[in-house]
Amino acid sequence: MPKSDLDPIDCRIIAALQADGRLTNVELAERIGLSPSPCLRRVKRLEREGYIEAYRATLRRNRIGLGLTVFVGVRIESHADERCDVFQDEIIAMPEVVACHLVSGESDYLLEVVVSDLEHYQRFLLGKLLNQAIIKEVRSNFAIQTLKTAGPLPLDHLA
Repeated sequence: MPKSDLDPIDCRIIAALQADGRLTNVELAERIGLSPSPCLRRVKRLEREGYIEAYRATLRRNRIGLGLTVFVGVRIESHADERCDVFQDEIIAMPEVVACHLVSGESDYLLEVVVSDLEHYQRFLLGKLLNQAIIKEVRSNFAIQTLKTAGPLPLDHLA
């Protein structure tokens, strides 16, 4: 495991920002026990060094009409040719695919697909995903209920 250059103050900054990315620098500094200037310097360093990747709003999917989440296992014919690179680029470009992982096991890739309903998923599956000639097999698993999604990353191992 790569050694982290994060000290306990950096860890508190990251934990606070994971809990609330809209904190002002002054609020963040108060929470972690620093004055605003060194706090801001640390946040900028964490951003510059790639520890903090982005800030974004997390939307409630069903409130915006995206009530169906499908986990799709995809097996492909070969990882050793340029078609695999094209496949990955195509998957990344599909807005319905909110996460894509290269995995071990029965599937080669695990996709998290978010759509409005079963009809939309059928159009996605038949009109986009299965148009990728490299695909050998697709298995769809429908989320019945979501208990947790996009939670904060565990930081205990950094302490």
